[in-house]
Formats: sequence, C-alpha cells, structure tokens
Amino acid sequence: MKKSNYVGWEEWVSLPELNLPALIAKTDTGAETSALHAFNIQVFGKEDNQMVRFGINPIESDERYSVFCSAKLIDQRNVTSSNGITELRYVIETELEIGGVKRKVPITLTNRENMKYKMIIGRSALDGFQISPDKSFLQDELSFDLYKKAKNYNYRRALRIGILSLEPNNYSNLKIIEAAEENGHFCEILNTKRCYLNIESDNPEVHYDGKMLPHYDVIIPRIGSSITRYGMAVVRQFEAIGTFCLNSSSSIGMSRDKLAAHQTLALHKIPMPDTAFANSPKDTKHIVDMTTGAPLVVKLLESSQGKGVILAETKKAASSVISAFQKLHAPFIVQDFVKDSNGADLRLFVIGGKVVASMMRSASDGDFRSNLHAGGSASKVKITKEERQIARQAAKAMGLNIAGVDILRSDEGPKVLEVNSSPGLQGIEKVNKMNIAGKIIDYIERRLGLAKKQS
Repeated sequence: MKKSNYVGWEEWVSLPELNLPALIAKTDTGAETSALHAFNIQVFGKEDNQMVRFGINPIESDERYSVFCSAKLIDQRNVTSSNGITELRYVIETELEIGGVKRKVPITLTNRENMKYKMIIGRSALDGFQISPDKSFLQDELSFDLYKKAKNYNYRRALRIGILSLEPNNYSNLKIIEAAEENGHFCEILNTKRCYLNIESDNPEVHYDGKMLPHYDVIIPRIGSSITRYGMAVVRQFEAIGTFCLNSSSSIGMSRDKLAAHQTLALHKIPMPDTAFANSPKDTKHIVDMTTGAPLVVKLLESSQGKGVILAETKKAASSVISAFQKLHAPFIVQDFVKDSNGADLRLFVIGGKVVASMMRSASDGDFRSNLHAGGSASKVKITKEERQIARQAAKAMGLNIAGVDILRSDEGPKVLEVNSSPGLQGIEKVNKMNIAGKIIDYIERRLGLAKKQS
C-alpha cells in the first residue's frame, strides 16, 4: 500500500469474497452506504438463511464479460439515489480492499444498466481515508487482467441448484439436496412437467406455475423415461439460457435411445453384447440369426429399470416376441443373452470421467434381470482395471458427466449392457457406505471453478 491515506474521486478496489479482483469505483461521500450496480438480482434460500445472487459486468470496456456472485442477505432498505429516485434495495456485507486496507462493509445492490462505475463507495467504507476530489487513483493500481486468473482465487459462493424430477421424495433427490446444503448451496426440486418454455432467439425463458423461473447456476436432470423427450426439451432450454446442466440434453437422449446408444458404443469400439435391429416383419428370422441364436434378449428402445425387457429362451419364442413388438409398432433391439454373467451385472458409477463406486447386482430367483427395481440384490465388488477403463470410455462416448454404466462379465471379457444418465444412489451408497451425492456436488463446484470447502 502507498504511504498516503488519500483516495481520489475514482479508485481501483477489489471485492475478493465476491471473486471481483478489480473494479474501478467512484467515491461518494454524499452516500452513507456503498452500492454495486448489478443485474439479475434474485433472492434464494430458506427464510432463516436467505442469499442473494446477482451478476456484474466488472470490465468497463467489455459489457459481455460477466461474473455471477452470491452473498448472505443481511437487510433490505429504501435508498434514494442522487437523482431523487427511491428504491428498495437488498443489502449484503462483504470484504472491500482499497490498497492494502481490508474491511467488511455493507453494500446495497441496484440494477442500473450502462453505468460507467460498477461501484459507488459510500462514506461508511472510507473511514480513515481522506478524499481528494480533484485527483484519481491515489492508491495501488490494479488490472482487469486479474480476471484471467480469477479461478485461482480461494473463492466460494452459494449456488442455486435445481433438480428436474417428478419424484420430490426420491432417495437420490433428497440426498443431493442434503449434500448441497451441507456445502452451503440451495437446492430445490422442479417438477419437469410443470416447466413450460418461451422459445425466443434473443431471450429464452423457462416458466413454472405461471411465473418465469429465476436463474439457476446448475440444473441436475433426473428425468423419468416416460417423459424423456419433454424433459430433454426443458434441459435444452436451460442450456440456451446459459445454465450449466449436469448432463446435457443430447447426452440424455443418446443414452435413453438404446439403438443410438449401442451404435455409439460400437463406433467407439466399446465391447457389448451382439445387437440387432430391423423394422420389417419379414426380417424376423434374420434378426435372430444375426445374434448367436436363442436364448436372446428383446428390449424396447426406451425401456428402463428392467421394464420392457424379455428373455426368449428358444428361437420360436424369440420370433413370437419380435412379431408381437412389430405388430404394436414398438421399436426394439435384440441382443445376445450372456449366460456367463449368471444373472448378475456390475453397476459402475462415473462422475466427471472417474469411477467413484461400484456394486454387483444379482437377479432374484427365477428372473434374469439384475435391476434393483426388478427385485435384484446388490453387493460390494472389486472391479478390474479393464472394467474401470471401459466404464469411463462408455460415459465419455455418451457425453455424460454423471453416469451409471452397467457391465456384464463374460468369458470374452467385460461387455457394456447399458449407460444410465440418471443413476440411482440408494443401492450403491448403501453397499459402499459412501456419500456419492456429496461427490456429485464436489464435481459441480470444480466445474464452476469454486474453491474447495475448508473443513
């Protein structure tokens, strides 16, 4: 810090707790409280711990560059501006640094577009300084280049997270909410069916129960198979707004379409059971012959949780099932039945390209499906290096940040059975005694450049 305790009528300042390392601010002794000129100012969180989220364009020469901040809401008050307009403003408290002097100061938030100075420093923040109204920048000079290194700052903020789901009391959803709140974030369920879309090229919006939704930092899609297409449209709309979606609409669509998924796996040379598909009833015999023959598995293209999956133990049974699906115009695929797996498969949970947990799922007596929803049981398992690598490759091929990769063990090696874009947490957390929901929140924080939470 310079030896002088003078400040000019404009100064370089920083707000490190808001990840704003450099701002040009105007001093104003006529105002008691400092002010930030922000946009998209929105309150979120529980009543006893409300936060406020806002954006700011800190670089005066580049209005396209934005930083989003959040801070604890400490007050609301009426403020009269210099032009005589009174407005109700939210008040936060954060650290202000001028030169080498740091102090906690209250700051009001106001949405005044196209203002040259993004911050006004009120007299309560200038205690100990003397104002030189005819001079500028008497304290240390900063640079907007600091924003290139902003992610290296030890910076955390509260995130507003939305989970797209039809099941508010689902175990996985509740665990994600719990993990988010433990990390200081606010997380809530959004009923996917109650979202509707205003599709405009310059101002896309998502509405909910008659009102436009506020801005979310993160959307976690946990979309049921019954509404895959509409759910993808909702996710796509959030993507258009600029919200980070944990799994993209295109990756969800890829994983849900079993034909496209297996074509993608084949394209990336990822091992899987031999698979056949045809549209014409005349091709039934050839479909069966393209696989190793009976027994084989017939699957609806958009089935999940073991539903719409039938084991045909003879060629005649396979032909009958295939003909029935064709008459119903229900798209399906046919796959080899991997006898070596003995009615068991592996579920590998992938987060951000890393396998964080695994379990073995075994079918109940008299069933070949190992899905837990179909009555299967789960147990801890040690996976091989090859199985781990294949799971990572499968998730990457689908473009999924979060995935449950199902693998069959066969005499020919591991084979990918399915890649799930909304894997459940209950079974795999219980088996591994692991907080996977917490790992999901950790990954989100890393993707958004937040510093690690200090223990």
